[in-house]
Parts: sequence; C-alpha cells; structure tokens
Amino acid sequence: MLIENEGGKQSVRLAALPLDKLPEGDVTVRVACSTLNYKDALAITGKSPVVRKFPMVPGIDFAGTVEESSSSEFKRGDKVVLNGWGVGEQHWGGLAEMARVKSDWLIPLEPAFSFAQAMSIGTAGYTAALCVMALERHGIKPGTGEVLVTGAAGGVGSIATALLAKRGYEVVAVTGRVEESDYLASLGARRVLPRSLFSEPGKPLAKEQWAGAVDVAGGQVLANVCASMKYRGVVAACGLAAGMSFPSTVAPFILRGVTLLGIDSVMCPREERREAWRRLARDLDLNRLDAMTEKVSLENCIP
Repeated sequence: MLIENEGGKQSVRLAALPLDKLPEGDVTVRVACSTLNYKDALAITGKSPVVRKFPMVPGIDFAGTVEESSSSEFKRGDKVVLNGWGVGEQHWGGLAEMARVKSDWLIPLEPAFSFAQAMSIGTAGYTAALCVMALERHGIKPGTGEVLVTGAAGGVGSIATALLAKRGYEVVAVTGRVEESDYLASLGARRVLPRSLFSEPGKPLAKEQWAGAVDVAGGQVLANVCASMKYRGVVAACGLAAGMSFPSTVAPFILRGVTLLGIDSVMCPREERREAWRRLARDLDLNRLDAMTEKVSLENCIP
C-alpha cells in the first residue's frame, strides 16, 4: 500500500514496486502479517498528520521472515517482529509484501506465536503488556486492590484485561460499549462500568477506589481516574482516545501520592520489548485471540 501526496492532495493505492525502491536498512523482511492500528487508519485517511514524508508505506507493525541481512544479529530465515520505531510514519512500514529496516528495530518472534497470532496482538497487545509490567514495577500486585482498565473493549484494553486477570488481579473494565460486557467478563473482568461515569468534569479528589489503572483514553477520563485512585495508586497512561488534554489538578499526586506513568511503545528499549513479548507468550490465552481478531485484505484497507 502506497500513500502519496501531490499538491496537498493525498491518495492511497496498491502498487508493485521493485525491491531497489525499498528504503535503507540492513535487514530485508518478507512480511507475513501486519496489523491495522488506529495510527495506520489516521495515516491512510489523512485525518491526522501521521505521515511525515511521502511517498509512504503505512503499517507500524509487521511479522515476517528475514530474506536478506547484513547484520550479525539476524540471518536469512529468522522469524522477526517489529513494532513502532517510526515505521509507517517516517520509514516505509508493514502494509506490504516486503520491508527493509534497521536490525536494531527488530526482535525475534516468540516461538509460542505464529505470525498471525503475533499480529493479532500487535502494538496494542505489546503496549498492554508494557502497562502491566509498569504497574508491577511500581508495586501493584494481585491483592493490592482493584485495577481499572479504560477502553477495555478495544485492542489495548482487551489484552490488558486478559493479562491482568491471568495474573490474578481484580479487573474493573470501563467501556463506552456496555453491550460488550459479556465479552469483557470472558476476558476476566470482575465488573464492567460505563465510560459515562468518567467522562464529565469531577472533583479534584474523589472517593478512593483503584489500586492501579491502565488508561487508553486521556482527557477528562484520565483526570477522573487519577482523582479516584487509592493512596499511592499507580496509573499507566498509554493513549489519547478521549483527547490530548489533561484537565486535572496536582491534588491526587501531592495528597495521595498517586503515580502517573507514561507508557511509550514506539521508542521503547529492545530488552523491554522482548520482555513484553515474553510476558505475552506466558500469560495470554491464545484461544481468546480469535474473538479479538478480524482479518482483512489490503484492498479493504483503502478508503
């Protein structure tokens, strides 16, 4: 898939290009599967300036097999995964049959996963794992108290819910789609709350409820989550589905010792990435992936 821009007008098409058109990199990968992320949708539709230069192949994820490598880390036939690093934004990405990238951006595919399973998880699931790891590093353990997950029916939220439940946490899911309550319960959520409870401006400090939280929303939702954390609660924030703003006060942080952690998946160090994927291989029930996944062709991704 190729995104082009001429005279300020963006177009998207499927194109057949020779391999010598691929960008610089020391590893060439035959892509088996990719994931269609929210960021990819913004890039393809042009509704947000995700693409930094044109022409661009979108796709911030891919899994595939090494075809050529001048890196000592990877050889032909190795199975690899890529998430982020500006791929699909500044460097040609994974919505293609072939990709050429820097070896530093790749990690080995966990043996537990097929290519399709890895991309069913994708950046969303990998980000969810980073959030869970961050909560644990900051002392939130099973039995500490309830852990809130916003946007729980989405990609990050679904896998965060499943991972936390598998680890023994009491998960409370927040969603704007309450009709998905049975689905969220099947992932391990103990309770499901409507997003409307968190969407309106609230008090600087609300009733203490949550020991930990994974937030994909940002905006007013995140402000209300922080206001309702327990003493020394921890919030892992990884998204902005409800907006870039953060209409909060310092009250939760200086009066309750709440910790707000920013989770970045794009430039995350490689060893932390590998640990996240190992965690996914260990804790994620692969039988649940089918319920979370829909397969589409490249043609169907073009508006």
